[in-house]
Amino acid sequence: MVNAIEQLRILLWHVHGSWTTSFVQGPHRYLLPTTEEGGPWGRGRCGRDWPATEEVSAEALRETEVDLIVVQRPEEIELAHRWLGRRPGRDLPAVYVEHNTPRPHAALTEHPLADRDDIPIVHVTHFNDLMWDNGKAPTHVIGHGIVDPGELYTGELPHGVALINEPTRRGRVTGSDLLADFAQAGPVDLFGIGAREFAPETATAHPINGIADLRQSSLHPEMARRRVYLHTARWTSLGLSLLEAMHLGMPVVALATTEAVSAVPPEAGALSVDVATLTARFRELLHEPDLAVLAGKSGRQFALEHYGLERFLQRWEDLLAEVTV
Repeated sequence: MVNAIEQLRILLWHVHGSWTTSFVQGPHRYLLPTTEEGGPWGRGRCGRDWPATEEVSAEALRETEVDLIVVQRPEEIELAHRWLGRRPGRDLPAVYVEHNTPRPHAALTEHPLADRDDIPIVHVTHFNDLMWDNGKAPTHVIGHGIVDPGELYTGELPHGVALINEPTRRGRVTGSDLLADFAQAGPVDLFGIGAREFAPETATAHPINGIADLRQSSLHPEMARRRVYLHTARWTSLGLSLLEAMHLGMPVVALATTEAVSAVPPEAGALSVDVATLTARFRELLHEPDLAVLAGKSGRQFALEHYGLERFLQRWEDLLAEVTV
C-alpha cells in the first residue's frame, strides 16, 4: 500500500505514454492540457484509458487550481508560465522528468536545467543521472515501475520479437541494424511505428516481419506468443518494452548497454555486448522452449521485485512530499 500525501492536482503533458500510464496510477488528480490543434503541446489523453486524469484546455488553465507541474521538455517551462501566469519552480513547485540519455555526447552534454536550482531533475535511471552534466540542479533517481500485465507468456511461436519505433530513421541508436544478425538465427517479428516499412540492408536466413504498432492491450498477448524478446538498443534510457517483456514472463536477449546491465539478470536470458554471443543464445532459446520458460520466470521475478508499480509510486510520493512542502 502506497503511503500517500494529500491529493494534489498535477499538471503534465502526454509525452511518454507508457511512463504516464504508471505515473497516473497514483492517488492524485492529473491534468492534461488540450489545444484545438492537438499536437505535442495539447494532445490530452490521446485515447488512453487513464481514469484519474482530466483534460483541461489551455485557455482554462489560468483559472484552474494546480499544485505541481511535471515538466518533461524544456519548452514546457515557458509554456506553463504563459498558460498559468505562474513560473514553474518559482511561483509553483515543479519537477523535471528526464526520460533520455544525453545527446549528442555521452558524458559531456549539459542538461537544459543545469543552470537552475529551483526545479529538481528526476532521472529514470542511475545511468542517466551519471552521464548527464546536471550542473547545479538537484537530482533524484526514480526507476521505472510497470503496471503488471500478468504472466502471459506461451512462447508458442519460435520467433524473436523486438519493439522499435521508427526503426529505419533511428537506426544504430535503437540497434535496428542488429536485427539482421538475429535473423540469421531465426525469424524476428518487429512491432512499432514504422515497423512495416523496415527492411534490412543485408540478406538474412530468416525473415524480419514488420507487423504493426499496436495498443498495449493487443501488443502484450502478441509479444507473449513469441519465444524470445530482443533488446537491441545501443543508446536509449531503458526501454519500458524490455521491462514489460520481463513482466510477461519472456526470456530476453539484450545488449549490455546503458541501464540494461542492472535491469536484466543473466538467468533471464542473455546480456552481452558481443553480438555473436547474443545470437548464439537466441538460437538456443528458440530451439529449447523449456529453457526459455525457465529464463522467463527468472526475469519476471526480478522485474516484479525491482520494477513493480507500488515501489515506483511510493518513491514518487516521497519526492512529491518533499517538493510541495
